[in-house]
Amino acid sequence: MLSSWLHRLAYANGVPQKAFARVLGLNPGMWSAALDLKLPTDIANLLYAKTGVAPDQQAAMTLSRDLPGQLLLPLRYNGHRDSSAWLQFCSRCLTEDAQPYFRRRWRLATRVSCTQHGCRLRDRCPSCHGCITAFDQTGLMPQHYCVACGYDLRRAPVPYISPTTRTLDRCIDNICSLEAIAHSPFGPVLIRRLLSMPNAAGGYYSTMMLTVLSTAARTYCAERLSSPSEWPVDYATDDEKDRKARRLRRLIPPTSDHSAWIELLANALGRRRGRPVVSDGNEPSIKLLDLLGAYARMSPGPGRRLVQELIGT
Repeated sequence: MLSSWLHRLAYANGVPQKAFARVLGLNPGMWSAALDLKLPTDIANLLYAKTGVAPDQQAAMTLSRDLPGQLLLPLRYNGHRDSSAWLQFCSRCLTEDAQPYFRRRWRLATRVSCTQHGCRLRDRCPSCHGCITAFDQTGLMPQHYCVACGYDLRRAPVPYISPTTRTLDRCIDNICSLEAIAHSPFGPVLIRRLLSMPNAAGGYYSTMMLTVLSTAARTYCAERLSSPSEWPVDYATDDEKDRKARRLRRLIPPTSDHSAWIELLANALGRRRGRPVVSDGNEPSIKLLDLLGAYARMSPGPGRRLVQELIGT
């Protein structure tokens, strides 16, 4: 993420991150969050002259390069404990980094787990429970320290996330790129249904949009959607289950076929709340849990067998 690189650059030059705005010719405030979305040419040229990092390399670190803008978590901070500043992190990733940095895909509202470690992400300091506001640091400190209390985020305990929820998270993450969604006729529908996942999941957050929720709240919604206990019990006979499995194998595309998965996932999420399907084929009859089971079979990983046992496929 561009802002994460700029924060490391500021720290390496002995300049507090909030004061680094003057070096770039900007007003103080949430300058790094704005640059993540759009990097002005004059600033890109200044950074190139001072660091040797070419403008195209800088642009590749921005959020607008290949992430769907509607699914990005907003960064807002007004000084109050309950304000939303959804900057997520994985403490294991930060621990393993030679120079800890925040990943671009951690800014996606659909992202609640770490792809590398399989644990749930955090967006609050476990010491003071404040939001992660690296952009608001007035003192000279690395960005992986809490602005409010100085807690080293690398020490944060690792939250648990269920295997089925992790599978849903990775399935969504695998197909949610700007290129994939832009080239699929079902991309806009999938984005709308992802944003309304709290409504599809039901429960406490059902009236809220995905992007305004904390990581814990979004995980709650994903857990409800992906939990076998939230779906009707399947009383099919073994023969019926075998026929369903053979049918699924015919309908499920390769994981590399993002457009087909966008269509299947949009239909599965819509089916959860009886919404109209987005295609005319057989895909609407595929339940979300069946879809996740098929995805788990196709995706290698240590949690694959457990997901299949939990889902029963």
